[in-house]
Formats: sequence, structure tokens, C-alpha cells
Amino acid sequence: MKNKKTIIVITLLIIASLFFIGAEWTGKTMHRLFHSYFADIAIPFGYYLLLVLLEEKYKLFKKWFIKAGAVFTLCALSETLQYFDYYALASVFDPMDYVLYAIGVLLAVFADRILFKRMFDFWD
Repeated sequence: MKNKKTIIVITLLIIASLFFIGAEWTGKTMHRLFHSYFADIAIPFGYYLLLVLLEEKYKLFKKWFIKAGAVFTLCALSETLQYFDYYALASVFDPMDYVLYAIGVLLAVFADRILFKRMFDFWD
């Protein structure tokens, strides 16, 4: 678990660095896409990885589809609340965010179940 924790922390630090660096240096279109949609992919990705850290303590989270469902549900709930003027993760309702949350979760599942398994012997 220690090795897994290291990989997850490094991955989350890379995501945080991308948030910090931003897209100020890119063109106008990329800058707009970054500020509009990057977080909608990165946040569910990061949440999923945080649940990977909890799967040893909470056996319920051992199954990837439980983690994926929990993360997508919480992100979708946050987006739905924005529609009703209750703000949690952001302050602007955009139906496209549901699609981006799903993409973020699916990328995290791919990283967890396929990519990291192939890259690291200790990943199960």
C-alpha cells in the first residue's frame, strides 16, 4: 500500500501543479477550454484515486465500479445542486459537466485498473 500511496500522491501533485500553472501561456481557445473543463475531468479523477487509498480500510471500495459510482454520483449531485443555486464544487451549472465528470471517472478507472497495473508490479 505504501508504494500505491506514493504513486497516488505524485499523481495528485501533478494535477495540482497543472491547476497552479494554468493555461495562461496557451492560446485563447486552449485557455478557455482549460478554465471551463479541466477541473471537471481532474476533480473526479483525483477523488477516485483518493478512494483507492481507502480501499484497504473500507472493503466496500475494493471494487472499481463502487468507487466510480460514488465519485460520479457526488460530482453529479454537486452539479445538480448548482442548477438550484446551491454551490459546492463550482458556481455555474453546465450540463456538459456531467459528461466531463464521466470522462474523469473513466480515465481514473483506466489508470487504476489497466495503466498502473501494467506499470507497477505491486498494483492490484
